[in-house]
Amino acid sequence: MANLNLFSDLGAIAQTIQDDAIFVVRETYVMPSLVKTFTDLQSSNTRTGYTYNQGTAGTIAEADDLTSQSFVPSADQTLTPREIGLQFFISDQRADSSGNVPEDVLVDAARELGLAAGDKIQYDLITDLASLTGGTVGGAGSALTWGHAANAIANARQVNKSGGVPLKFVMHGYQYLKLAASASVAGAAVHNSPQYGDQLSRLGYVQQFMGVDIIQVYSGTPSVNGTGGTAWFTGAVFPEEAIALDWRRQIRVVAQRDESRRGVELNMSAVYAHGVWRPARGVQFAGFATLPAA
Repeated sequence: MANLNLFSDLGAIAQTIQDDAIFVVRETYVMPSLVKTFTDLQSSNTRTGYTYNQGTAGTIAEADDLTSQSFVPSADQTLTPREIGLQFFISDQRADSSGNVPEDVLVDAARELGLAAGDKIQYDLITDLASLTGGTVGGAGSALTWGHAANAIANARQVNKSGGVPLKFVMHGYQYLKLAASASVAGAAVHNSPQYGDQLSRLGYVQQFMGVDIIQVYSGTPSVNGTGGTAWFTGAVFPEEAIALDWRRQIRVVAQRDESRRGVELNMSAVYAHGVWRPARGVQFAGFATLPAA
């Protein structure tokens, strides 16, 4: 039999072809654009919001002397700044070897630090939805319907005492997929200008329902709780001021040379506070968030 010259003869010593490295797939960071954002401080002092009591008007006779009512603010919510951080150490040998692979490890590592910070902020704001106190529609075991969605919007209108205050409806994409399967209401979207639609599409916008923009998010565990058929998600209908993001120091990625270890430390840090700000103005929307069967 003839001697065959095959690639398997070289398999153990052939150089591996390295293709471009890619970043882990992430959700778009939509929540910071939907909540009230403070940027006026750099200190670590807490921020406290106050609420005035409500006055009550009454009927008076022609010569009655008015009696003063109290008008005193009381502390409502407090935001406490916290610092987040993450570091990558890249050795000189690792960085110098980047010429043999497609990626630039220092540039990619710095970008990953920024993405990790965005993940943290998105997660924090989504978890705040479950702390809104204006009411709850559905529940952990609810198979959501358009009736639940309408109920949540109507309740949010009621607690805000307005049919016109701008609201956002944040739900998991799997929850919206379940609702969209109901053809009776799925087409009830308002057609806006192309520019408006393009902007909202960047935020996960899918349609309007009862005059409220529906924004889908795809946040994973633990914002989606449970597994398999028991997974659920707590979204909400709320105005901007219901939740707050208080920036004290924006995301910062700084390189620092560590000569004793012959490498570079890439350090990410940011200081911010987050939490409910006017929680009684938002209504929770809780229910199953599982991929429906085809």
